[in-house]
Amino acid sequence: MKIDNLKIFSGRTHPDLSNAICQQLSLPLGNAQVISFPDSETFVKIIDHIRGDDVFIIQPTSRPTNESLMELLIMIDAARRASAKRITAVLPFFGYARQDRKDQPRVPITAKLVANLLVAAGANRVLTLDLHATQIQGFFDIPCDHLYASPVIQEYLKDTPKDNLTIFSPDVGGLKRAQSYATLFDCQLGFIAKRRISAEVVEATSLVGEVEGRDILLVDDMTETAGTLTAAAKILKSNGAKSVKAAVTHAVLTETAYDRLSENWLDELIVTDSTPPDPRYADYPITVLNIAPLLTEAILRIHNNMSVTSLFKVKGF
Repeated sequence: MKIDNLKIFSGRTHPDLSNAICQQLSLPLGNAQVISFPDSETFVKIIDHIRGDDVFIIQPTSRPTNESLMELLIMIDAARRASAKRITAVLPFFGYARQDRKDQPRVPITAKLVANLLVAAGANRVLTLDLHATQIQGFFDIPCDHLYASPVIQEYLKDTPKDNLTIFSPDVGGLKRAQSYATLFDCQLGFIAKRRISAEVVEATSLVGEVEGRDILLVDDMTETAGTLTAAAKILKSNGAKSVKAAVTHAVLTETAYDRLSENWLDELIVTDSTPPDPRYADYPITVLNIAPLLTEAILRIHNNMSVTSLFKVKGF
């Protein structure tokens, strides 16, 4: 595929991922100055000449969320004013995705606000991975390519015996995702009903599916406090599960999450590097999968005006 006039730039949130993508493309990372002034304002200067170029700006809007988002918006605006032909915002992790609806009176739909901000800043296209709710694609008035990490996770687990495997959703809302994984692995499906007590406390109440003596794989789009996953693992093991692993795309782990993981209810937590991996992962049963090849292929296809269907239209999705 052609890579003429293709430029990759990175924000400061996850430069390792951006460098890995550039390495696969055999391209240098675009030269941009991104600094913070003493008053915390962000300054961006695109050093490279990008007039007429196809520009991709890679920045997951993860912790620190507001700073990462604002930095991305400023970089998009700088590229637009430097006369880039097309600007694609690459968000391996889309922050604010859980605020996608009005579930209480007088609250915002912040995911829609973020979509509006990206368009207003000058993005012509968005490339993202495993949105919390797929309907967020409809918040954009520009093309939005929504990839899934399931092929990466499936490749990692391809040698796992399937005859004793059951895919579980840790809550009813993720049942469609779990069904897709069950189709991929051609195995049984189950789900757990939960009751959320607070933002950090979740109680699993009941489960549906065969558990006794089974190897369980919990699947979810993200984990922050690990409350849902550990509550699910507890009820599964108390009902005779042989082992419980979890596969989630985005890990934005808090201190509470590490405390819960240290209880060892989960035998393994499988995550991707859509957000910067924490050095503390090495102290826990956490496996990090690389999504750079998936994003690289998507960037190449977008640049060459080719279909990306084969990358996101996986069985069941």
